[in-house]
Amino acid sequence: MKAILKKRIANIIFSFGLAILPPIALAQYENFPDQSGTLQERIRETGGNLLLEAGTYAIDETLEFDLHSLGAVSVRCRGAVTFIMRGPGPALRFVGTHEGTANPSSFDPDTWKQRMPIIEGLEILGDHPEADGIELLGTVQATVTRVAVRNARHGIRLHKRNRNVVISDCHIYENSGVGLYLDRVNLHQINVANSHISYNREGGVVLRDCEVRNLHLTGCDIEANMPGDATPTRAANVWIDLSARNEGTSIAEVAITGCTIQHSANKGRKAVTAPGGANIRIEGRPEYPVDTVTIGNNILSDTSISIDIDYAKDIAITGNGFFTSMPGDLLVQNSQRVVVSGNTFNPRQEWSIGGIVFRDSESCIFSANTVHAIKDPKAAILFERCRNSRISDCVITDINHGILLRECRNCEVVDTIIAEPKQGGPKVRRERSR
Repeated sequence: MKAILKKRIANIIFSFGLAILPPIALAQYENFPDQSGTLQERIRETGGNLLLEAGTYAIDETLEFDLHSLGAVSVRCRGAVTFIMRGPGPALRFVGTHEGTANPSSFDPDTWKQRMPIIEGLEILGDHPEADGIELLGTVQATVTRVAVRNARHGIRLHKRNRNVVISDCHIYENSGVGLYLDRVNLHQINVANSHISYNREGGVVLRDCEVRNLHLTGCDIEANMPGDATPTRAANVWIDLSARNEGTSIAEVAITGCTIQHSANKGRKAVTAPGGANIRIEGRPEYPVDTVTIGNNILSDTSISIDIDYAKDIAITGNGFFTSMPGDLLVQNSQRVVVSGNTFNPRQEWSIGGIVFRDSESCIFSANTVHAIKDPKAAILFERCRNSRISDCVITDINHGILLRECRNCEVVDTIIAEPKQGGPKVRRERSR
């Protein structure tokens, strides 16, 4: 009887095209009636402009926003609203029809009617192993702000094609999959700002098998996006993954600036979690290296490797603070024109190791950095099989071993202060270098 009464009230309350739905007020959400049918009907009746009263809404099916039919849509809340997603798939899915680029001349009139779907001011909790938060497909100017997603699989997933996305002031926290997932998406122009993306087991911000340009990730706290136990992993707080050999995929023009990016690896000398995890992992492939990435003014700490780069070119790593690395700070492989300048490297904890490695790379510069207390058993800085590269204007102190150039060609160490290695050996050593 109560459920019938609530449905009748929901059918009555309208306000100039905005549906105002009464919240459900029950003690345990597993006993809440499914509201997905009622909400989907409100989406249709209001042209996709859903205004929710404060409360908790249980849904067993995805709420679909068909932008071709609805035009511009919004989901807004009067007070604190929580969706409990009890079925598989996203709680909210927005499907547009844009097939063009970000150039205005590529838009058709129907696309402009779908402009700027807005999702703001709500929480999504997953109550199913395959429940996701929000999914965007074919949208233009999608704006997600002040949204929390927790206990789901993926937090926010972008798929197929999107343009000009803004994600800000969000909390994507403790999900079993990926926090912000760019999954096989063709996407140019996405700004991610002022958000907490943490404790997502399969990665924080992940770009996989995409065509992406112009990702700006700034002012965020991105932490512990990997297993919280001893499970070996490739997961990373920020993971750019082009390793699959699929045609038409490439990633370029990425800026990661002003973030705290850290955890999980070190809980002390004997306890290590998520072995193999990274703060930033960039994986290109020989025919399509990841291209033009700036990593600047971030705090990077407490993972197996802080920055791991394989098959990339034109990468700038500037003004970052590296600490508590276990075992490495920076690994650059199979890459070209990687410039590392103005950074501080200091393991800080007495049980941390730290290390810097360039391997099979060319035209790289390591300049104006301070390197302190690195305990890597081979070298504080190792250049191996590199060409046309340079270490200059650095200050290197309290190290166990010096700089090692192994099988390098036309590589130099100049204008650099190196303290006497604590475990002996030369400050700069060359092995079969030319």
